[in-house]
Amino acid sequence: MTLHEPGNELRIVPEIAVPGGSIDYCLASVRSGKVIDFIGIELQTLDTTGTVWPERQRFLQRHGVSVRDVDVASGKSFGMNWKMTAKTILMQLHHKIHTFEHLSKHLVLVVQDCLIDYMQREFSFEHIQDARLGNPMHFHSYELLAEASGYRIQLTKRWSTDGNGIAQCLGLQTSPRVELEVMLRQIEEKLQQSSLLFVGQPLPVSTHEDVTDDS
Repeated sequence: MTLHEPGNELRIVPEIAVPGGSIDYCLASVRSGKVIDFIGIELQTLDTTGTVWPERQRFLQRHGVSVRDVDVASGKSFGMNWKMTAKTILMQLHHKIHTFEHLSKHLVLVVQDCLIDYMQREFSFEHIQDARLGNPMHFHSYELLAEASGYRIQLTKRWSTDGNGIAQCLGLQTSPRVELEVMLRQIEEKLQQSSLLFVGQPLPVSTHEDVTDDS
């Protein structure tokens, strides 16, 4: 946060609505009850596919909890839904980042290292650069560490980009298309003022004052 100053409170505010959805949290710099600056924070975990229920029941059985045999014997599988998770979060970011660009604020996506590794392999991430303050969209990758006292997470890598960069990740060409649509709409609106040209007809000669005679 570029406007944060010593003495300001730092507060985590959940579920802030923006065009295209809502932001999980905002980290706000607050002084005397007034928000001085803020950043958006999106958290993304992995979705699963299939059903985890039989594995849950087997876990309970191993720990002495009585469960139905039919649940334990089930061969139904489950796994991580990598593709859907990655595509969903990128689409959400694509919708939301333009708001933060317009406001000159930052949006941070917090993900586990294994998910960002998958996204880099399966989507167009070659243009994503190391974190720079001027970019509105930031990726923070965390790893899960096992220690004697338990588990903890640790920041491992940071990248950043902008709205066009998120569109490139998805293989979209949004900006040129928007510019084209704007120009086409303007041309169509002025068709009534236009002159119809025929094959072989010379172009109209400009009568603007800056036209010069080369002779």
